[in-house]
Amino acid sequence: MSEMSFEQMLEESFKTIHTGEVVEGTVIDVKPEEIVLNIGYKSDGILTRSEYTNENNVDLTTVAKVGDKMEAKVLKVNDGEGQVILTYKRLAAERGNKRIEDAFNNQEVLKAKVTQVLDGGICVVIDEVRIFIPASLVSDTFEKDLNKYYGQEIEFVVTEYNPKRRRYIGNRRMLLTAEREKLQKELFEKIKVGDVIEGTVKNVTDFGAFIDLGGADGLLHISEMSWGRVENPKKVYKPGDVVKAFIKDIQGNKIALSCKFEDEDPWKDADTRFAVGNMVTGKVARMTDFGAFVEIAKGVDALLHVSQISKEHIDKPSDVLKIGQEVTAKIVDFDLNDKKISLSIKAAMASDEKEDEDVASVNIEEVAAEEEA
Repeated sequence: MSEMSFEQMLEESFKTIHTGEVVEGTVIDVKPEEIVLNIGYKSDGILTRSEYTNENNVDLTTVAKVGDKMEAKVLKVNDGEGQVILTYKRLAAERGNKRIEDAFNNQEVLKAKVTQVLDGGICVVIDEVRIFIPASLVSDTFEKDLNKYYGQEIEFVVTEYNPKRRRYIGNRRMLLTAEREKLQKELFEKIKVGDVIEGTVKNVTDFGAFIDLGGADGLLHISEMSWGRVENPKKVYKPGDVVKAFIKDIQGNKIALSCKFEDEDPWKDADTRFAVGNMVTGKVARMTDFGAFVEIAKGVDALLHVSQISKEHIDKPSDVLKIGQEVTAKIVDFDLNDKKISLSIKAAMASDEKEDEDVASVNIEEVAAEEEA
């Protein structure tokens, strides 16, 4: 038997590899576009950027360093230049397929980062397998703009698994709906009419605001937003505002809220504060052709009829008054049941003139008394 040469012995010391085989190697060099692995073979393994990931323009120096251990799959034993071509993304995809299949069969909740936003939904990637979540399955509420999800890590379940067509569909709405139902059940078990509760404004409409109470939404109607008059809810609240209110009514799964707390009721001692004959000062809040409404206290508007603005004839209030103008008037009518108060500047002026006459009369009498003395 002839002795083997050094080259032959060196050749024999290396393991044999085959196309499709999974090998483990040690990183011996990293460049932005390729990773070189010592795989215990006579040639090093080359892992290019395109075979590492499907993501574009990834700098491989950010994902691997010299000394790291990596597994990869052999694509070619010899590329013509004596190099072994490896793939990581295909190995990851195979394992990802198995991972997704198991998750689909077990309805396991998966977590992944959103890597792409499309017109019809969003995409996440698990082990190089792309899963599509349609827009209708992203949230339990309508989402006009899905771009806010880009880069976010979200949870979902796989509801369709078809590896032959490479069709993998995820569903996030199912989880949100289940969680909301759970929170709703817990919320209704602990709340009752009269409870003071805090929530976050979810949506504002012309007739009120919907408040997220953590499991269910409560409606804060425009008429319950304040003891005063609210013209436009959108000028009072915006989405994200934290609101403190009390539960006015519960009907099934509908919750009616109110911010009109009893201890803040401006009409509580109104019969004393706004008794007929009292003089009040307030600001013109709004005007109509027949009169002006003057806010004489927070939440209390009184009517100043056009006929009571001046001794002279006035066609309409806006001829002599403007919004925000401060006026002083006398209360000439008070109806607590209907919460109506009527004012008169004419009556206030008459009172002032009477006082002036009384003062003048007293002064004349004093002068006469002094002269007699």
